[in-house]
Amino acid sequence: MWPFLYFSGDRLSTAELTAARLDGDLVEIGEAYMPADAVETRELRAASFRGVTGLHRAVTHASAAWVHGAIPDPPLIHTLQRAARTRAAFPVDARIRFRDVELPASDLQMISGVAVTTPVRTLVDLVRDVVAEGASSCLVDDVLAWRPELLDEAVTWIREAGPVHHKRAAAAELRRRQEEVTR
Repeated sequence: MWPFLYFSGDRLSTAELTAARLDGDLVEIGEAYMPADAVETRELRAASFRGVTGLHRAVTHASAAWVHGAIPDPPLIHTLQRAARTRAAFPVDARIRFRDVELPASDLQMISGVAVTTPVRTLVDLVRDVVAEGASSCLVDDVLAWRPELLDEAVTWIREAGPVHHKRAAAAELRRRQEEVTR
């Protein structure tokens, strides 16, 4: 039990949490609620995923960017990925996109007992989404505005990484952004 987070059905029912939110006592934070006067931290944002990640899944992509504080609002659909060798059943939920490919431990960090991709891996994943799916580059821009030094780290990461989907296109996009910065 996390002292500043309330999960539906844990200490309070969904109806009680909703009433407390309407009264202004609680605010939503990811998949949980927190007191309205508490400071929102990356620890609280990460802990809000405890109910959906368990021990076998990690928070990735835009969800990880939100946990780290690179973007101000959580995405509508959270992205999780397998963080263990063994596969585990995952509940079907329209608010969650799950990738059943194991993440290397070196790309993960534990925050409040929840596995979250490192900032550099988060940036690389967002760039890969941009080049693969034609997604908006706004999230990439937000992450780079938050920590500009991640660009060089991401170029190094992708150069040294083993096989990953859309590696060449992502490397080209990262190098293009590097050239823009040096101009």
